[in-house]
Amino acid sequence: MYPAKFRYEAPRSLDEALDILRTHGDEAKVLAGGQSLVPMVKLRFAAPEVLVDINGVPDLDYHTMDANGVLHVGALCRHADLEFSEELRDKQPTMAAAAPLIADPLVRNRGTLVGSVCHADPQGDWASVMLALNAEILVANAAGRRAIPMTEFVVGPFQTAVAPGEIAVEARIPAADGTRSGRYLKLERRVGDFATVGVAVALEINGGKVVRAGIALTGVGPNNIKAVEAERVLVGSTLAPDVVAEAGRLAAQAAERCLTALPAGE
Repeated sequence: MYPAKFRYEAPRSLDEALDILRTHGDEAKVLAGGQSLVPMVKLRFAAPEVLVDINGVPDLDYHTMDANGVLHVGALCRHADLEFSEELRDKQPTMAAAAPLIADPLVRNRGTLVGSVCHADPQGDWASVMLALNAEILVANAAGRRAIPMTEFVVGPFQTAVAPGEIAVEARIPAADGTRSGRYLKLERRVGDFATVGVAVALEINGGKVVRAGIALTGVGPNNIKAVEAERVLVGSTLAPDVVAEAGRLAAQAAERCLTALPAGE
């Protein structure tokens, strides 16, 4: 199937991109990696009048940790950049575990973390990882920039808090209080598929105890969700086997509540 007719814009600066978005509002869509948007346009699940390709916008293809330990991931940082990042392997184990599990090498070479989060597919992996890590998404608009906590960023299936005329330009992951550990696991029918179900776990350990726990689930409801009760059980613990088992039970319970709340047939 061929896409509907659209106008293609390739701005060379962020200000130029924002000007185009202000002019066209809801009728414009931002293209970064294109691994989600292009198939939707081709199948006519999306029919934007204007496609705003931001790949020519400079200084958005970074991932860097600042002096305070905050990780900044730009809108044009590819999955593959994160997959092969030594910095992530050393300091962001949950992200390092997730990056090689994103789709397949072709998608990882073009797709972006920020674009994946903005796509807001309930089966998307990065949204769970960002929830577990208590991340926020930085959005640029005509007035400047605003930060949206990941817990408020996705407002529904394929819907985010990014307003018309705005561009998500960065994911920001806060510094750890102590040693960070974690993992991302997913069940998929075959390699490269979206997750049938997945779980992101991010722990911060100080003095032998968990000082912060993040657990988020993929593919169990209309959005990726945080297993808040399971997180609370882990905080303050030394990860004794009975505590870990209870956290697992509560995470499964959170998934079941989401699934039973879905309308019949979904």
